[in-house]
Amino acid sequence: MKKRKLGKSNLEVSAIGFGCMGLNFGYATSITKEDGIKLIRAAVERGVTFFDTAEVYGPFTTEEIVGEALKPVRDRVVIATKFGFAIDPKTGKQSGMDSRPEHIRQPVEGSLRRLGVKSIEVLDEIVHKYNGTVRTNWSKTGAP
Repeated sequence: MKKRKLGKSNLEVSAIGFGCMGLNFGYATSITKEDGIKLIRAAVERGVTFFDTAEVYGPFTTEEIVGEALKPVRDRVVIATKFGFAIDPKTGKQSGMDSRPEHIRQPVEGSLRRLGVKSIEVLDEIVHKYNGTVRTNWSKTGAP
């Protein structure tokens, strides 16, 4: 598998990444947690090292699947996740977008917990208009 460096960092990932949204969110059907874990691990076996998810997928449950699937190979993969949603942590209902600075800690801590990791290599804010300004991503890579 070919590799690429993200942005201005030395963070190296596979040229082909795995977008995890469709595991159990966004499409007409979803797969079981067990099948999702198998699928992600099969991708790792084939050289995929870059996995993208978000708190809103499920909501919350896709991050749990990704975290469990990648736990045995955590030192060999890069995880990207996204925030910027207003999601009730108890009901999972989304009521819009929320990237206020005072809100960011809640989704990031939730993502860390659900993924079962101490750090997230790429953290992206979903770009949207907020108070008349457009926010940009906040990735650790330095890439815009």
